Amino acid sequence: MSTAAVPALSNHGLTVLSEEEELFRASVREFAEGEIRPKVEAMEHAGKLDPEIIKQCFELGLMAIESPEEHGGAGSTIFNAILAIEELARIDASVSVFVDVHNTLVTNAFMRWANDDQKKKYMPQLATQRVGAYALSEASSGSDAFALKTRAVDKGDHYELTGQKLWITNGNEAEIFVTFATVDPAAGYKGITAFIVEKQFSGFSVGKKEDKLGIRASSTTELILDNCKVPKENVLGEVGKGYKVSIETLNEGRIGIGAQMLGIAQGAYESALKYTQEREQFGQTIGSFQAVQFQLAEMAVDIEATRLLVYNAARLKDAGKPFLKEAAMAKLYSSRCAERVSSKAIELYGGYGYVKDYPVEKFWRDSKIGSIYEGTSNMQLQTIAKLIMK
Repeated sequence: MSTAAVPALSNHGLTVLSEEEELFRASVREFAEGEIRPKVEAMEHAGKLDPEIIKQCFELGLMAIESPEEHGGAGSTIFNAILAIEELARIDASVSVFVDVHNTLVTNAFMRWANDDQKKKYMPQLATQRVGAYALSEASSGSDAFALKTRAVDKGDHYELTGQKLWITNGNEAEIFVTFATVDPAAGYKGITAFIVEKQFSGFSVGKKEDKLGIRASSTTELILDNCKVPKENVLGEVGKGYKVSIETLNEGRIGIGAQMLGIAQGAYESALKYTQEREQFGQTIGSFQAVQFQLAEMAVDIEATRLLVYNAARLKDAGKPFLKEAAMAKLYSSRCAERVSSKAIELYGGYGYVKDYPVEKFWRDSKIGSIYEGTSNMQLQTIAKLIMK
């Protein structure tokens, strides 16, 4: 990626980046500003990602940030992944979550749990051309993820999976699905197993796309498994250990969602700041009034606190240190920050903030999902409380 003609980046104080990280952030920002921003409105109205944007995400390496070089990836860090997710969300949260889920959930699951043959077969595909999705949620299993009812029946040389998955991000674009089913309902969570399911497998189909409040260009679909035939060699990890795959993968995924919410807040704040320096009332820009300046200052503080939480969680993960509590804190606080900042941005725009001709109402709509997916705010509080009580 070239770094030419990139808007000036703000100094984030204690969140110091290396020269390599700064260059990477700048290259992602250039892509987001130059290629994504002009297409945001069209993608929002169409309710789907532009195929050219998907292609460019692969070509620029954004779909394989942490993937090892031997499998076609960049062999980089989760920190660089969250920098990319943040910068994309600053322009469009739908593109951001598309890249986020592919990297922090799907690729991460393969890196941690796939055997050598599975890595050789699937990771180059995920790095270069085939989108991934993570299929855990069902109608009866949201926060209680292990209440899933999708069944996997051993048929000798393959399993047959039957059930329905809901709320699957990238459902329409994906061709490789990390899918969870139980081989033994009586065993509870110890029966849950992770499978690598391909879109073309017999008995697999994508159902309806949800009509959502926000992140509308991101496809959120149901998946239908009707005696879907999955080869035995496509078990990801061990039979009965799917609960470990899901828990440990989602722990990293929460840092990605934190970065997405951070980007949303940053984008809303920048839009509001610019508007207050242009909009005139009573013979001067509204940014000249102390009351408005104080609101912008509160927004800036909230964003910086969020950035510190998200970056810290990512640094801990890269350093191989415990990060579960910090990831939960980052996700909890960032989702609240994104809502607060985008809501305040609407107010600073006044009536214009409430209409779709201006950008801030979209930031607010996109922010709401942050307190829901990949672990609700209540689940994050439960995790934090459990860990601090230890």
